[in-house]
Amino acid sequence: MSLLTTLNDDIKTAMKAKDKETLSVLRMLKTAIQNEQIKAGRDLNGEEELTVLSREMKQRRDSLAEFEKAGRDDLADKAKIEITIVEKYMPEQLSEEEIRQIVQAAIDQTGASSAKEFGKVMGAVMPKVKGKAVGNQVNAIVKELLQEN
Repeated sequence: MSLLTTLNDDIKTAMKAKDKETLSVLRMLKTAIQNEQIKAGRDLNGEEELTVLSREMKQRRDSLAEFEKAGRDDLADKAKIEITIVEKYMPEQLSEEEIRQIVQAAIDQTGASSAKEFGKVMGAVMPKVKGKAVGNQVNAIVKELLQEN
């Protein structure tokens, strides 16, 4: 079952439950996926849908950080709710230890030995953790492990 079908079913459920916040977020996700389908001129595969979801999640996390920095608790609370809803459609997130193992394997595979080869390692790691880890966390772990080598 595609993500779009799941979203449509969940939209119907949210409408029946009169859950306006969930309904709003689900409609935004559906629209984002449909816009990507229009751009591509075809239905999206699972990986492409995951890319769209990851982008939506990143936008909400960035917004949350900005709202908290500006002291806008009302908007920050709304962003937290949206993040919780989007998380339901994301794959299970990797633990820090799992990310470290993937990063270390990428360092070994690429033969990276200094921080200058950061891009090479990130290029090897990101496809493996796509949608399963926050980029900032992966970035920090790569920097840390490259400094240790």
